[in-house]
Amino acid sequence: MSYVIASPDWVAAAAADLDDIESAITAANWTVASSTTRVLAAAGDEVSAAIAALFSAHGLSYQALSAEAAAFHAQFTGTLAAGANSYTTAESTSIEQLLLGVVNAPTESLLGRPLIGDGTDGAPGTGQAGGDATGMLWGNGGKGGSGAPGQAGGRGGNAALFGNGGAGGAGGIGLAGTAGAAGAQGGTGGIGGAGGAGGAGGILWGNGGVGGDGGMGGVGGTGGTGADGAPGEGRSNGGVGGTGADGGQGGTGGQGGERGDGGRAGGLFGGSAGSHGVGGIGGAGGDGGTGGAGGLGADGVGAGNGADAYGGKGGQGGTGGAAGLGGTGGTGADAGAAGTGGTGGQGGIGGRGSDGTNAQPNAAAGTGYMGGFGGNGGNGGAGNGGTNGSGGSGGMGGTGGNGGAGLDTGPGSGTGGQGGQGGTGGLGGAAGSGGAGGVAGDSGTGGTGGKGGTGRIGGEGGAGGFSYSYGTANATGGKGGVGGTGTVEAGGQGGTGGGASTYGSGNAVGGGGGLGGSGAAGSGRGGTGGYGYAEGTGNVTGGAGAPGISGGTTQDGGAGGDGGGAGVFNVTSTGTVTGGAAGAGGDGITGGQGGKGGTTYNYGLGLTHAADGGSGGGGTTGNGGRGGAGGDVVVPEEQAADAFGGRGGAGGASTSGAGGDGGVGGGGYNYGPGDAFGGRGGKGGSGYTAGGTGGDGGEARILNATSTGIATGGNGGDGGNGTGPASNGGSGGKGGAGDVTGEPGSTGSP
Repeated sequence: MSYVIASPDWVAAAAADLDDIESAITAANWTVASSTTRVLAAAGDEVSAAIAALFSAHGLSYQALSAEAAAFHAQFTGTLAAGANSYTTAESTSIEQLLLGVVNAPTESLLGRPLIGDGTDGAPGTGQAGGDATGMLWGNGGKGGSGAPGQAGGRGGNAALFGNGGAGGAGGIGLAGTAGAAGAQGGTGGIGGAGGAGGAGGILWGNGGVGGDGGMGGVGGTGGTGADGAPGEGRSNGGVGGTGADGGQGGTGGQGGERGDGGRAGGLFGGSAGSHGVGGIGGAGGDGGTGGAGGLGADGVGAGNGADAYGGKGGQGGTGGAAGLGGTGGTGADAGAAGTGGTGGQGGIGGRGSDGTNAQPNAAAGTGYMGGFGGNGGNGGAGNGGTNGSGGSGGMGGTGGNGGAGLDTGPGSGTGGQGGQGGTGGLGGAAGSGGAGGVAGDSGTGGTGGKGGTGRIGGEGGAGGFSYSYGTANATGGKGGVGGTGTVEAGGQGGTGGGASTYGSGNAVGGGGGLGGSGAAGSGRGGTGGYGYAEGTGNVTGGAGAPGISGGTTQDGGAGGDGGGAGVFNVTSTGTVTGGAAGAGGDGITGGQGGKGGTTYNYGLGLTHAADGGSGGGGTTGNGGRGGAGGDVVVPEEQAADAFGGRGGAGGASTSGAGGDGGVGGGGYNYGPGDAFGGRGGKGGSGYTAGGTGGDGGEARILNATSTGIATGGNGGDGGNGTGPASNGGSGGKGGAGDVTGEPGSTGSP
């Protein structure tokens, strides 16, 4: 083995000298940098200029190389300084080891034991005893290892002539009780392990070791889960599901472990005896079992082919079982923690309403039957408290069943069946969604979507049924269902209107969106209008978005629904395309936001009418609602028409707050040779504290590289007027982007 001798002081001094050299070189380079990198030409001729440029380039190259050399110099200096620090640290830490080795070497070589040395510690989790001090003169006993679960901790090691005894190891935690079978009580938790005894102090002088702490008692077993309730029996209306069984009682917590004894005091010159360990804490009682879920309500059975028949009503879900009792706390040095009552069982899910029945095959223009109502969700079970324990949480009520779908009609021009109403949610449960309206026959009207169910959160209204036509008759999509009532939170959103498609000369009209449902925390948003689609020659109109519900003086107004899209996809069609009208926001404390106008696509030769955004609702003590964005208009490359975006909706007025901002104008996008125009931004609403800001103008874009058309952004909307004594008028909206930017709107009057 080779030996290296280094002087940390010399290495540190060398690093400092290198740092000084680096600073001097860097200063010299900076001094000559200006004169060597910017050499002036001796004369105005090209040769002088070239010579000056050459020398300047050499100067720049020198500076770059100097920077790299300086970086290497700094790195080397830092490494050298770090080495000096390492030598210093190693030298200081090795002195103690060298001295101890010098003291212990003679006795260890003669007697086989060092003069000074501590005992080894017992391994944790094994209950291993700590080792006695290895030193003949001086040394502390090793600490006892902690016990495994349910076992005692290890004894602390004894000290030498001088020294302290090792501390006893802590007892292991008691084993957990076993879980109970279904409906049965959980098992009792195990007893915690005893703490280990402390080691004896030194023969001449030293303190005895501290006794180990007793182990914590085991946790009582969890009570068994109650059995589920039986499903209901099916009839015309589904049967009520059975009640779930109660959960089992939680097990008793385990007893805490005994404390460990302190070690003996030192001998001749005395030290104190080690203190006793702390007794173990009793184990926590087990949780009560979960109550069984209520049984499923049976599905309703479809009715016959009567003229006014409905599908059967789904059965009500069963009530969840009561929660089990919490376990008794364990006994120990400290009282055991009381068990927590179990969670109440979840209410059963209401049965699904049956589908509506087919119309008679030979019936002309028949109407499909209405789907059945979804079953009501079951109520959650209540939790019982354990011994000194907290009561269990009541289970959440079941979700109401979804309403059945209205049945589709046959090949004739029938009307699709109405979707069934969503089921009522159990206590605290969410309501079911309304069923979708049935698909209409050729040239019929789509069925109306079912109403959302009543529950903690109102169910969403069902979508309107789809309609189509291949001939001269019109196709009309079904209306979206009304959102359900929310008893705790918001009402459900209104259903989307049904789509309509024509492939002949008939007109296509998308269904209107359904109204949002009322709720304790506000109404649901109005439904979106259905789309209108034509590959034939007829006119196309998107469905109207539903207006927001008024909140009166106690709630905010609901948001209006977006208008449905409309498009003609026949290059020879002369039909008119009209985007779906947006729903206006409802009035309330704060006005609701208006919906967005429907987007239009026209591949034909007819006119295109862009849809405007819905106006914001009026506010009383709050602000007015924001206006909705105008509808976008897209002209494909096959047509030479211009594209005009829809206007943004006006902001709502407020009697005590600020006016609502106007909506953004719709975009005009032209893939053909024509021009494009963005829609004008909506006007800001008037307000008592301040007028609303006008909406920005819509953007305009020409998306054809060969087109000579011009894109003109929409003008910004005017700001709203301030009506209060110290109010300001709203700012005007910004002009829309385009080849020609739109004009900004004017500021409202104060």
